[in-house]
Amino acid sequence: MTQDIFANSVNLTHLDDQGEAQMVDVSDKIPTVRQAVAKARVRMLPATFAVIQAGNAPKGDVLGTARLAGIMAAKQTSNLIPLCHPLPLQKITVEVIPDPQLPGYQIYATVKTKAETGVEMEALTAVSVAALTLYDMAKALEKSIQIESISLVSKTGGKSGDYSNSGF
Repeated sequence: MTQDIFANSVNLTHLDDQGEAQMVDVSDKIPTVRQAVAKARVRMLPATFAVIQAGNAPKGDVLGTARLAGIMAAKQTSNLIPLCHPLPLQKITVEVIPDPQLPGYQIYATVKTKAETGVEMEALTAVSVAALTLYDMAKALEKSIQIESISLVSKTGGKSGDYSNSGF
């Protein structure tokens, strides 16, 4: 029964003929420049936001630590996500932007490579870990901080072409 389901499936590239997970073979692909941008929001109470903005959080530099954690996480994506390829990342930027309207922070990660496969997962991992680190650094101030709306904003390059999420 399981084989019939997988035999009739269309383009499930991460499954082999028996329905088992597999890493996609990209060895025949030509390396091209690829870039991905991801976003996350971290929402908190106005008082927590004010303390972080003032640089008075008990654990120290909340925003700098979150930014660095995001960069480090992007570089470790293939160790965290089972079927991701290890990639030579040429550029990683993580921005943690204050947003008083939330109140909280908008986190953006941009990851760029020249490789056979894209960097969407690296950008998504970067914003996720940056948001988690922001929470960790500020949880002494507020445990109800919310991590929201982790999503791919855009990607360029590759067989599937460019993508832009117009909602962002």
